[in-house]
Amino acid sequence: MRLHRCFLIVALVWILSAPIAGAQTVALQEQLGAQYKMAKMGSDSGGFTVIEPGTLLTIQKGGVLSVPWKALALCPAKYQDNSFHPSVGFCAGMLKDVSRYFGVGEKVYPTKIDVNLGKAKISFTVVACDSCNGVNPPTSMKGEVVFQFAKGFLEKAAVGDVEDAIGKVFLISGDDQQSPGGNDSNQQQNQQPNQQQPAQEQPQADPPTVQLGMTTDQVQAALGKPEKVFNLGAKQIYVYKDVKVTFQNGKVADVQ
Repeated sequence: MRLHRCFLIVALVWILSAPIAGAQTVALQEQLGAQYKMAKMGSDSGGFTVIEPGTLLTIQKGGVLSVPWKALALCPAKYQDNSFHPSVGFCAGMLKDVSRYFGVGEKVYPTKIDVNLGKAKISFTVVACDSCNGVNPPTSMKGEVVFQFAKGFLEKAAVGDVEDAIGKVFLISGDDQQSPGGNDSNQQQNQQPNQQQPAQEQPQADPPTVQLGMTTDQVQAALGKPEKVFNLGAKQIYVYKDVKVTFQNGKVADVQ
Protein backbone atom coordinates (compact mmCIF):
# COMPACT_ATOMS: atom_id res chain seq x y z
CA MET A 1 0.00 0.00 0.00
CA ARG A 2 2.80 2.37 0.95
CA LEU A 3 4.68 1.59 -2.30
CA HIS A 4 1.54 2.24 -4.30
CA ARG A 5 1.09 5.61 -2.59
CA CYS A 6 4.69 6.61 -3.32
CA PHE A 7 4.20 5.68 -6.95
CA LEU A 8 1.11 7.89 -7.15
CA ILE A 9 3.00 10.83 -5.61
CA VAL A 10 5.89 10.47 -8.04
CA ALA A 11 3.49 10.20 -10.96
CA LEU A 12 1.56 13.26 -9.79
CA VAL A 13 4.77 15.32 -9.44
CA TRP A 14 5.86 14.28 -12.92
CA ILE A 15 2.45 15.14 -14.43
CA LEU A 16 2.42 18.58 -12.78
CA SER A 17 6.02 19.42 -13.59
CA ALA A 18 5.87 18.43 -17.27
CA PRO A 19 3.75 21.43 -18.37
CA ILE A 20 5.98 23.80 -16.40
CA ALA A 21 9.11 22.43 -18.08
CA GLY A 22 7.43 22.62 -21.47
CA ALA A 23 6.42 26.24 -20.90
CA GLN A 24 9.95 27.15 -19.83
CA THR A 25 11.36 25.50 -22.96
CA VAL A 26 9.02 27.46 -25.19
CA ALA A 27 9.70 30.73 -23.35
CA LEU A 28 13.47 30.31 -23.52
CA GLN A 29 13.29 29.26 -27.17
CA GLU A 30 11.23 32.35 -28.04
CA GLN A 31 13.48 34.71 -26.10
CA LEU A 32 16.58 33.39 -27.81
CA GLY A 33 14.79 33.57 -31.16
CA ALA A 34 14.05 37.23 -30.52
CA GLN A 35 17.71 37.93 -29.74
CA TYR A 36 19.18 35.87 -32.58
CA LYS A 37 17.43 36.20 -35.93
CA MET A 38 17.78 32.97 -37.90
CA ALA A 39 19.20 33.09 -41.43
CA LYS A 40 17.14 31.41 -44.13
CA MET A 41 18.74 29.04 -46.59
CA GLY A 42 17.77 28.28 -50.16
CA SER A 43 19.30 27.10 -53.40
CA ASP A 44 20.23 28.63 -56.72
CA SER A 45 22.35 27.65 -59.71
CA GLY A 46 25.41 27.60 -57.44
CA GLY A 47 23.87 25.32 -54.81
CA PHE A 48 22.75 26.03 -51.26
CA THR A 49 23.12 29.62 -50.11
CA VAL A 50 21.88 32.19 -47.62
CA ILE A 51 18.80 33.85 -49.09
CA GLU A 52 17.96 35.94 -46.03
CA PRO A 53 20.64 36.97 -43.52
CA GLY A 54 20.20 36.72 -39.79
CA THR A 55 21.95 38.24 -36.81
CA LEU A 56 25.61 38.64 -37.69
CA LEU A 57 27.91 36.82 -35.25
CA THR A 58 31.68 36.76 -34.84
CA ILE A 59 33.47 33.52 -33.94
CA GLN A 60 35.32 33.92 -30.62
CA LYS A 61 36.83 30.44 -30.24
CA GLY A 62 38.85 28.38 -32.69
CA GLY A 63 37.74 24.77 -33.03
CA VAL A 64 34.18 24.92 -34.38
CA LEU A 65 34.21 22.35 -37.18
CA SER A 66 32.24 23.32 -40.29
CA VAL A 67 30.91 21.03 -43.01
CA PRO A 68 29.05 21.68 -46.29
CA TRP A 69 25.42 22.66 -45.86
CA LYS A 70 24.14 19.49 -47.53
CA ALA A 71 26.10 17.25 -45.14
CA LEU A 72 23.84 15.21 -42.86
CA ALA A 73 26.27 14.84 -39.96
CA LEU A 74 27.65 17.55 -37.70
CA CYS A 75 30.50 17.26 -35.21
CA PRO A 76 29.53 19.83 -32.58
CA ALA A 77 32.00 21.58 -30.32
CA LYS A 78 30.99 21.96 -26.68
CA TYR A 79 31.00 24.83 -24.19
CA GLN A 80 30.71 23.65 -20.60
CA ASP A 81 31.80 24.99 -17.20
CA ASN A 82 33.33 28.12 -18.80
CA SER A 83 35.53 25.93 -20.99
CA PHE A 84 35.43 25.43 -24.73
CA HIS A 85 35.97 21.96 -26.15
CA PRO A 86 36.71 21.88 -29.93
CA SER A 87 35.19 19.46 -32.41
CA VAL A 88 37.69 16.59 -32.39
CA GLY A 89 37.78 12.85 -32.22
CA PHE A 90 36.40 10.12 -34.45
CA CYS A 91 33.60 12.24 -35.92
CA ALA A 92 35.94 15.06 -36.95
CA GLY A 93 38.36 12.53 -38.41
CA MET A 94 35.64 10.97 -40.54
CA LEU A 95 34.81 14.36 -42.07
CA LYS A 96 38.33 15.70 -42.46
CA ASP A 97 38.18 15.61 -46.27
CA VAL A 98 35.11 17.88 -46.49
CA SER A 99 35.40 19.94 -43.33
CA ARG A 100 37.39 22.86 -41.98
CA TYR A 101 37.46 24.80 -38.71
CA PHE A 102 35.95 28.24 -38.53
CA GLY A 103 38.64 30.77 -37.69
CA VAL A 104 38.45 33.28 -34.85
CA GLY A 105 36.96 36.48 -36.23
CA GLU A 106 34.98 34.80 -39.02
CA LYS A 107 31.39 35.94 -39.45
CA VAL A 108 28.45 33.52 -39.29
CA TYR A 109 24.65 33.56 -39.07
CA PRO A 110 22.56 31.43 -36.69
CA THR A 111 20.28 28.95 -38.45
CA LYS A 112 18.86 26.90 -35.57
CA ILE A 113 18.66 27.06 -31.77
CA ASP A 114 17.37 24.00 -29.94
CA VAL A 115 16.63 24.15 -26.19
CA ASN A 116 16.60 20.82 -24.33
CA LEU A 117 15.73 21.29 -20.66
CA GLY A 118 15.86 17.58 -19.91
CA LYS A 119 19.50 17.34 -20.97
CA ALA A 120 20.30 20.89 -19.76
CA LYS A 121 21.76 21.88 -23.11
CA ILE A 122 21.24 24.30 -25.99
CA SER A 123 22.38 23.38 -29.49
CA PHE A 124 23.40 26.38 -31.60
CA THR A 125 23.85 25.87 -35.36
CA VAL A 126 25.44 28.50 -37.63
CA VAL A 127 26.27 28.98 -41.30
CA ALA A 128 29.15 30.99 -42.75
CA CYS A 129 28.50 34.52 -43.98
CA ASP A 130 30.67 34.05 -47.06
CA SER A 131 30.19 37.59 -48.33
CA CYS A 132 31.31 38.97 -44.94
CA ASN A 133 34.39 36.75 -44.96
CA GLY A 134 35.31 37.53 -48.57
CA VAL A 135 34.77 33.94 -49.72
CA ASN A 136 33.96 33.59 -53.42
CA PRO A 137 32.55 31.28 -54.68
CA PRO A 138 30.42 30.78 -51.55
CA THR A 139 30.72 27.62 -49.49
CA SER A 140 27.76 27.85 -47.06
CA MET A 141 29.68 25.81 -44.47
CA LYS A 142 27.76 25.06 -41.28
CA GLY A 143 28.81 24.18 -37.75
CA GLU A 144 27.35 23.55 -34.32
CA VAL A 145 28.19 24.22 -30.69
CA VAL A 146 26.40 22.54 -27.79
CA PHE A 147 26.19 24.69 -24.66
CA GLN A 148 26.01 22.29 -21.74
CA PHE A 149 24.72 23.58 -18.40
CA ALA A 150 24.39 22.13 -14.93
CA LYS A 151 21.32 19.95 -14.38
CA GLY A 152 18.32 22.10 -13.51
CA PHE A 153 19.98 25.36 -14.54
CA LEU A 154 17.85 26.04 -17.61
CA GLU A 155 14.57 25.53 -15.73
CA LYS A 156 15.11 28.78 -13.85
CA ALA A 157 17.75 30.54 -15.95
CA ALA A 158 17.26 34.08 -17.20
CA VAL A 159 17.79 34.48 -20.92
CA GLY A 160 20.62 36.92 -20.22
CA ASP A 161 22.61 34.19 -18.44
CA VAL A 162 22.24 31.92 -21.47
CA GLU A 163 23.20 34.72 -23.87
CA ASP A 164 26.34 35.38 -21.82
CA ALA A 165 27.43 31.78 -22.35
CA ILE A 166 26.61 31.87 -26.07
CA GLY A 167 28.53 35.15 -26.41
CA LYS A 168 31.72 33.40 -25.30
CA VAL A 169 31.67 31.54 -28.63
CA PHE A 170 29.35 33.55 -30.89
CA LEU A 171 29.51 37.26 -30.20
CA ILE A 172 26.91 39.49 -31.83
CA SER A 173 28.84 41.57 -34.34
CA GLY A 174 28.79 45.33 -34.38
CA ASP A 175 29.16 45.29 -38.16
CA ASP A 176 26.24 45.92 -40.47
CA GLN A 177 24.47 42.74 -41.47
CA GLN A 178 25.34 41.58 -44.96
CA SER A 179 22.71 40.86 -47.59
CA PRO A 180 23.42 37.74 -49.62
CA GLY A 181 22.77 39.51 -52.93
CA GLY A 182 21.33 36.43 -54.65
CA ASN A 183 24.06 33.85 -53.97
CA ASP A 184 25.88 35.29 -50.98
CA SER A 185 28.97 35.81 -53.14
CA ASN A 186 28.81 39.53 -53.72
CA GLN A 187 30.13 41.60 -50.89
CA GLN A 188 27.74 44.37 -50.09
CA GLN A 189 29.42 47.58 -49.19
CA ASN A 190 28.33 49.06 -45.91
CA GLN A 191 25.64 51.55 -46.71
CA GLN A 192 26.12 54.58 -44.57
CA PRO A 193 23.30 57.11 -44.35
CA ASN A 194 24.00 60.36 -46.09
CA GLN A 195 25.37 62.52 -43.41
CA GLN A 196 25.31 66.22 -43.82
CA GLN A 197 28.82 67.52 -43.83
CA PRO A 198 29.41 70.23 -41.29
CA ALA A 199 29.45 73.62 -42.93
CA GLN A 200 32.92 74.96 -43.37
CA GLU A 201 33.68 77.97 -41.32
CA GLN A 202 33.51 81.02 -43.48
CA PRO A 203 36.23 83.57 -42.83
CA GLN A 204 34.80 86.59 -41.08
CA ALA A 205 34.65 89.70 -43.25
CA ASP A 206 36.52 92.77 -42.09
CA PRO A 207 34.22 95.18 -40.24
CA PRO A 208 33.16 98.29 -42.19
CA THR A 209 35.61 101.13 -41.66
CA VAL A 210 34.90 104.84 -41.77
CA GLN A 211 37.88 107.17 -41.79
CA LEU A 212 38.34 110.90 -41.69
CA GLY A 213 38.34 112.43 -45.16
CA MET A 214 36.09 109.79 -46.75
CA THR A 215 33.38 111.05 -49.09
CA THR A 216 29.65 110.50 -48.64
CA ASP A 217 29.70 107.86 -51.41
CA GLN A 218 32.53 105.98 -49.70
CA VAL A 219 30.69 106.00 -46.36
CA GLN A 220 27.48 104.70 -47.97
CA ALA A 221 29.49 101.97 -49.68
CA ALA A 222 30.81 100.90 -46.27
CA LEU A 223 27.74 101.42 -44.06
CA GLY A 224 24.87 101.50 -46.49
CA LYS A 225 22.13 104.07 -46.78
CA PRO A 226 21.71 106.13 -43.59
CA GLU A 227 18.48 106.10 -41.61
CA LYS A 228 18.48 109.89 -41.37
CA VAL A 229 20.31 112.74 -43.13
CA PHE A 230 20.70 116.25 -41.77
CA ASN A 231 21.80 118.94 -44.27
CA LEU A 232 23.25 121.94 -42.45
CA GLY A 233 24.81 123.89 -45.31
CA ALA A 234 28.49 122.95 -45.50
CA LYS A 235 27.84 120.36 -42.79
CA GLN A 236 25.92 117.10 -43.26
CA ILE A 237 25.13 114.46 -40.66
CA TYR A 238 24.40 110.83 -41.55
CA VAL A 239 22.64 108.95 -38.75
CA TYR A 240 22.86 105.14 -38.66
CA LYS A 241 21.51 102.69 -36.10
CA ASP A 242 24.61 102.77 -33.93
CA VAL A 243 26.81 105.52 -35.37
CA LYS A 244 26.61 109.15 -36.46
CA VAL A 245 28.91 110.46 -39.19
CA THR A 246 29.48 114.20 -39.67
CA PHE A 247 30.68 115.57 -43.01
CA GLN A 248 32.27 118.97 -43.56
CA ASN A 249 32.36 120.09 -47.18
CA GLY A 250 31.55 116.55 -48.33
CA LYS A 251 34.31 114.88 -46.31
CA VAL A 252 34.11 112.96 -43.01
CA ALA A 253 35.01 115.29 -40.19
CA ASP A 254 33.70 113.35 -37.18
CA VAL A 255 32.33 109.92 -36.25
CA GLN A 256 30.37 109.27 -33.06
